[in-house]
Amino acid sequence: MHHASHSRNLPTTPPVRIGCAGWGLPTNVASQFPAPGSHLERYAQIFSSVEINSSFYRPHLPKTYARWAASVPDAFRFSVKIPRTISHELRLKDADAAVRKFMLEVTSLGEKLGCLLLQLPPSFALDVTMARDFFSLLRDFTSAHIICEPRHVSWFSEEGAETMKEAGVACVRAHPAPVPGVEPAGDADTLYIRLHGSPKIYYSAYDEPFIEAVAGRIVEARSSNVEVWCIFDNTALGEAVANAMSLMDKLKKMDT
Repeated sequence: MHHASHSRNLPTTPPVRIGCAGWGLPTNVASQFPAPGSHLERYAQIFSSVEINSSFYRPHLPKTYARWAASVPDAFRFSVKIPRTISHELRLKDADAAVRKFMLEVTSLGEKLGCLLLQLPPSFALDVTMARDFFSLLRDFTSAHIICEPRHVSWFSEEGAETMKEAGVACVRAHPAPVPGVEPAGDADTLYIRLHGSPKIYYSAYDEPFIEAVAGRIVEARSSNVEVWCIFDNTALGEAVANAMSLMDKLKKMDT
């Protein structure tokens, strides 16, 4: 008995979560999602995670989040984008009430809430005190991963990296990169890749060699025990689903 319980505490490799921004299933791939049910139910038969972007634009009721959580398998996780009222309108300042309201909504996901994603406006420069205060406010409400996608050059500095690391906040690795040639650095326990599409952002599909390179990067991260999220955001023409499935195939092949 003693033995069995001991072995359960051995570290397991953290999951690799591949998914898309939203669970829309374009007609060209619909046949590969034969399960009955809603788009989300069908999507969740294939993918282990999804990024909810609609929350950026408008609030959802707690019961809506609860319904989404109930329609996916136990191991499935959601990443939820923090509302633009907080990131773009308040610009993280005096955000207590807005954060409280948002967190009351998303906590209905229960343990299926995997990440909170904070995407900052390109004009938003690093203000260490404000960033620290905001991250600690969020942390008071949740133990989910907190992921930041800064887009102003000032965040891609020693000081930016330090601020995120100290707060336990991971920094998005975006493609195309907001600041080319600079490695984003934050909390190293989570690698969160957001693939927006290139050359045409949100539209273009990624080619095989690119997906191959992403797979390599993921395998490398896994070997150093990092939890990996890879979200395809090139959804405008429905390329994300096929790209994400192709990445999963490549990873399966590398595993065997």
